[in-house]
Amino acid sequence: MAMRMRQSLAQLEQEFRQEVQLDRSRRETLRRHAVRRSRVRSHERDIRRSSMRYWMLILSLVATAVVVTIAMFETLYQLLS
Repeated sequence: MAMRMRQSLAQLEQEFRQEVQLDRSRRETLRRHAVRRSRVRSHERDIRRSSMRYWMLILSLVATAVVVTIAMFETLYQLLS
């Protein structure tokens, strides 16, 4: 009976060690996935921001060109009248 109990206890300890090892590997895998997701989200955010900045630059250049053109023609009209 005592021998059988020792085997059972040893088996339980071994199973516990295996479970701990599996748990560690699962945690490490989850951590790596979280880091990868974070990098991807950060990269997508950077792309979105840079795209928005690009369109704001284009809009400001077009608006500047329109304002300068209107001011130039108004000044020309004032000078010729």
